[in-house]
Formats: sequence, C-alpha cells, structure tokens
Amino acid sequence: MRSHACKDGSPGERPRMRHSGPSMDQTIVAGAAEIAARAERELEALVGVSTPSGDIAGAEEAIALCAALLPVQASVQRPESSTPGCAPDLLALMHGRGRSRLLLLGHVDTVFSHTSHAPLRRQGERLYGPGGADMKGGVILALGLARFLAQQPELFAELAVLLVTDEEWRTSEFAHVRRFEGYDACLCFEAGERTDGAEGVIVRRKAAGSLRVTAAGRAAHSGSAPDKGRNALLALARAALEVSELHDPQGSERLSVVPTVFRSGETLNIVPAAGELLFDIRADHLGAFAPVLEAVPLDHAGVKLSSTLLRQWPGMDTRTATEAVIKRAAARIARPIAGTDRGGASDASHFAASIPLTIDGLGPRGGGAHTSAEFVLAPSLRERSEVALAIAWEVLNG
Repeated sequence: MRSHACKDGSPGERPRMRHSGPSMDQTIVAGAAEIAARAERELEALVGVSTPSGDIAGAEEAIALCAALLPVQASVQRPESSTPGCAPDLLALMHGRGRSRLLLLGHVDTVFSHTSHAPLRRQGERLYGPGGADMKGGVILALGLARFLAQQPELFAELAVLLVTDEEWRTSEFAHVRRFEGYDACLCFEAGERTDGAEGVIVRRKAAGSLRVTAAGRAAHSGSAPDKGRNALLALARAALEVSELHDPQGSERLSVVPTVFRSGETLNIVPAAGELLFDIRADHLGAFAPVLEAVPLDHAGVKLSSTLLRQWPGMDTRTATEAVIKRAAARIARPIAGTDRGGASDASHFAASIPLTIDGLGPRGGGAHTSAEFVLAPSLRERSEVALAIAWEVLNG
C-alpha cells in the first residue's frame, strides 16, 4: 500500500478529509473538537521541553506537563523505567463502572540532543518541531482521549495511560508487559498516516534488533611493522560485507540487515587493534535473526570477532483481531480506516502478544521523523482524534 505519512518518512499531502458528515457519530464529532481545541497549544508546550533519551531533567519536566494534562480523576504512579538511569515512567489510572480495560500508550523521549532542540513553529498547515510526530503529537492526543473518556466512567472498568521515557534507545527488556496482561485493548499513538486515501492505523510491525560485533586484533606500527599487527578495521569491514549479503527485505521473512555504525582505530600510524560494528536488523519475527548472528565470522586474518544481539523487540501482527473493530470505527466516522504495516519499531509490539487487540499509529499525521524537518499536520490533530475516539468507542462498547 502507499503510505502518505509515517514515523519513518515524509508524507505527500492531499486535499483535507472532511471532519464530519450527516452520518458521522455526533459524540465523536464533539469529542474530537474538544480534544483538537487544546491540542496545538499543548503540543507547543510539550515540544518546548527538550527530552533526549536518557536525560532525566528533561523527562521529568515533560512528565510533569503530561500529568497536568491528565483528567482530574487520574491517580498517578511513577514506575521504574525499563532502562537503568532513565527517569521513571508515568502511569495514570482511572477506574470506572464498565467492563473493559483499555491502555493508552506513548513515549516522551526523542532522538534530538539539547543542542538540536527548537521550539514548535508553524508554517502553513505544518507544525515543525523536534519529536512532534515521534511522538509528542500522539501523546497529546492520548491525553485528550483520556480526558474525554474519563467523563464517561460507565464505559470502562480501568483506563490506563502509560508514557515511557526510554523508547528511542532501550536495549533492555520492556518492564511493563506483565502489568497489563489480560487488558482488553492497547492503543498506541505513534504517528498516523493515510493509506490509499484511507485513515491508516498500524496493525503489523517487524521485529527489530541491534547486532553488535566487536573485534580483538593486535596493534603494530603501521609504518615500520605493518604486518605484525592484526587489523580489527579490516576484519570488521569484511564482516560488514558478509553479513549484509543476508539483506532480503522482499524475501519470505522480509529481513533487512543494515550496518549503521563502524568504529575502529585511534591514531593515524597504528594498526587498529579493536573496534565495533553495529547493524540494525528487522524481520517479521525474532527467529529470523538467528542466521544473521551465525553469519558473523569468528576469525579474520587472526582477528577474533564476537557478536551480541543488544536489542530484541518482538514483531506485531494483530490484523485478524482488530479487523472488526476497525471496520465498525470507520462506519462511525463515515470514512475508511485501513489497518496497515510499518517497518519501524514501537512499544505496541511488546503488548501485542498478550493484548491481541492492539492498534498503533493513532497519532497525528506528519513526516520527517528523526530529522530537523520533523513536522505534524495541524488539521490532522482533529482528524486523528476522530479516528482514535471511534476506535476507543468500539473497543469499549464491543
């Protein structure tokens, strides 16, 4: 399918979809208008806080802002982050009189350093700012949805908002999965998209991994005794070429193997004795990573190589479980919603195995994620609020 906005790329902009029509559920219309009326100002405030992964002060400021935007009914907890040294996460709980338990999921950290941070700025319909699409815009919509649902406690037994502080760089096990086992649904607010004219939501993601290869060779003077050394740089370069031959994103496993970081050598005139090489690998499931690790040679010209899988994020495929809910939600907003897939990783994948009704990509549309040109489309704050409200409504009334 053709995607026109996503976490991993910029969109092609098309004529704006209508917000409502004769057959659109008026509860959705009113709720989305309520959320959108505040969303741009709230996004400006949240983007205004610099929150690189691992920065405790920035995370605490962002969490404090998000806590202030929660419904008054929420009780706030600060569970430990999955990543040691990161600020605690935010968990807000609301209890109602209904039967269903719903989790709203997001993260407040970004890939941007303090030096590359900038305030939100508007240019036409685009709201430019670091982390706006990935995923502070989605966080704002999740908080707005929580406020709307909290006014109707008959709809849910428990409503939870989980905002984590380490999504962009986590390599350890995700700490929150067990807490939400048995929940009826998880809605995650990574950036939204349009797919062939329909509102796109994410129901399929690849598994993701980070492979680290280290080399142990022997130093020598590169001028007077070059052949007495064991060149770690050359060994890692050979490993990069050999392992990359497994790259086959169009194959049955949709496996991608991409070398991304290469470090070796310290001075100009010494044979490098050590180094490291990092790969980003993606596939439909974690089992597809095994041949990649096996492809790393153990030795090259006397240099010892070792490999470690630093990060293992599961894949996600909730197409079957979510199909009926998405179809009913589309009828409620009187325009199509399509479940689609995305290569980028997300915390939603960690919950999908224990919460089959997991839907991601409910944030606003935008583009340029992880770049200085990252933006959110302002009209999509209301349009995507309608999508999220309709899906939440169907989940809770299903």
